[in-house]
Amino acid sequence: MPSGDELHAPRRHGWSAYRPSAIVFCHSNPENGALMVEFLATHLYGLANLSFWGYVGVTLLWMHVTMIGITLYFHRDQAHRSVDLHPAVRHFFRFWLWMNTGASTREWVAVHRKHHAHCEQEGDPHSPKLFGLSTVVWQGAELYRAEAGKPETVEKYGRGTPDDWIERNVYSRFSYSGIVVLAVVDLIVFGVPGITMLACQLGTMPMLAAGVINGLCHAIGYRNFETRDASTNLWPIGLFVAGEELHNNHHAFPTSARFSMRHHEIDMGWLHLKVLSALGLARIRRIATLPELTQETKVPDLDSLSAVIVNRMHVLRHYTNNVTLPVLRLELDQLGENANSVFRAAKRLLSWHPQMLDESSSKRLAELVERHPGVQTVLEYRNELNSLWEGAHTSNERLLADFREWCRRAEASGIQGMADFVVYLRSFRSVPEQVSAA
Repeated sequence: MPSGDELHAPRRHGWSAYRPSAIVFCHSNPENGALMVEFLATHLYGLANLSFWGYVGVTLLWMHVTMIGITLYFHRDQAHRSVDLHPAVRHFFRFWLWMNTGASTREWVAVHRKHHAHCEQEGDPHSPKLFGLSTVVWQGAELYRAEAGKPETVEKYGRGTPDDWIERNVYSRFSYSGIVVLAVVDLIVFGVPGITMLACQLGTMPMLAAGVINGLCHAIGYRNFETRDASTNLWPIGLFVAGEELHNNHHAFPTSARFSMRHHEIDMGWLHLKVLSALGLARIRRIATLPELTQETKVPDLDSLSAVIVNRMHVLRHYTNNVTLPVLRLELDQLGENANSVFRAAKRLLSWHPQMLDESSSKRLAELVERHPGVQTVLEYRNELNSLWEGAHTSNERLLADFREWCRRAEASGIQGMADFVVYLRSFRSVPEQVSAA
């Protein structure tokens, strides 16, 4: 039998210790009050009966596991085949995502693959350019469900995803039953706070995956690579979206298991993947690597040209940073213009493919080029180089001859940055863009 002091002492854990009504009742009637406190702790705050920060910690951890499941299983393993997760890990994420999102693997993969196939063009399921940023951010889940409900999309883009007995008879057949299971678990284990936790858990994919990634990561942020879309990087929020915020990097190298490309970028999904790989629970199939260069330069052959084309995203980035921008800086200094503001604006404009610039941005770029003939010259050379690897109907021999001719003219242009860039191109080794890390 507890002593009177023990009966009057508030509990040291759980929200019930701080409920005024329970404490008053406990003070006026110690025995019944103690029973009331125990009842509240057991039933209103669930079996776990955590502190306030305990519920917060569990909720954040739960949301993080959901995002890790989306990025590692849905995205990197199933949609792009850049990793092979262990069957046990795959099924854990299948069950977890069924319980937390109600999304089937096949539908998610189909919608995402179609996004890559038609990015920012007619047919893109959730492009802010087509639907508007506000619509994608706040109604991204509705856009996803609308596209996932099209049998032709699922049939064409969802191939290769799980089609076993449990997928057909449980996960796909009762797609939203998992959410019911989650609700029951939350109420039993966490009690009344489980209602708030459930809202946060179910909001993970609509808020972070659909809203932030599909919306904000196609509208604001910085770009490392000149992709033919509006993808951007928002790396500071990586702890919450597990590396998916490095969206421009992903669109530049979609089959890479690692999304980070610069020293300051942190891909939380990649860190988890390295741990799983070390434990033998994942096999990393492909990662995007930096171009491998030799100390000696040589006349380009088909192998080195192939390496240049495979690494074209890095090549274009190198050209912008080491040819176009230095030429612009030199002309700005010579003309005495407000160099810093013009330079920053130009740098942002030059990070986008011309087709992705709106009318206002295209006009500003045209005005910049008109004022600076040197910039116009290097942009013309850049466009010629870009057109070489886009010539799908050109024979290898003709492609190599055109590339060598481009290098010859670039060296003879009288622009030092162009000559240095040719040396850079001639130092390429025949190494693929994405190599197996298995």
